[in-house]
Amino acid sequence: MKGHVPYWRTIDIVIASVIAVAFGVIFYAWNFLWSATEGAFSFFPPAQTVLYGVWLMPAVLAGLIIRKPGASLYTETVAAIISALLGAKWGAMVIPQGLVQGLGAELAFALLLYRSWKLPAALLAGALTGLSAALFDFFAWNSAYDLWDYRIPYAVITVVSTTIVAGAGSWALVRALAPTGVLDRFAAGRDRALV
Repeated sequence: MKGHVPYWRTIDIVIASVIAVAFGVIFYAWNFLWSATEGAFSFFPPAQTVLYGVWLMPAVLAGLIIRKPGASLYTETVAAIISALLGAKWGAMVIPQGLVQGLGAELAFALLLYRSWKLPAALLAGALTGLSAALFDFFAWNSAYDLWDYRIPYAVITVVSTTIVAGAGSWALVRALAPTGVLDRFAAGRDRALV
């Protein structure tokens, strides 16, 4: 039926939640890596955002697997909540940040009418979730920094990182998982033409 919004099955909720919890724990560990590498990027602090893409993977990954409205938003937000509950160094502020990041990927899939799941769609989702993250950080975390020396390079590097890591990385992960059979309950597992 045209115009029908696909409903979420129980398996969709379970898998989105599993992805979110797994990445919430990864986020918690990634926070330590971020802190540990600050000195390595002292030559040009905005360059540290090459590490940013991992924080946005659940939004793109869940969108590519579940292929239903809300998957990116739900998964990224729940991952952020888990990270906050585990004691993220940025506190509860990561929750609205996760919500905004999830909206970025959601917007990409919505622009494609939830019909395209190939590499260009994943790259667009990675780029838009990165852009939403950069805009959030622009005001929430980086407002005291210089526009051209810090905030603009930070935003550009963030978008590049998320396009590659969250976008291409999630697409590659789905392609690697599909032949194993673990995604057979999803269209992503049955779609052998994800190029």
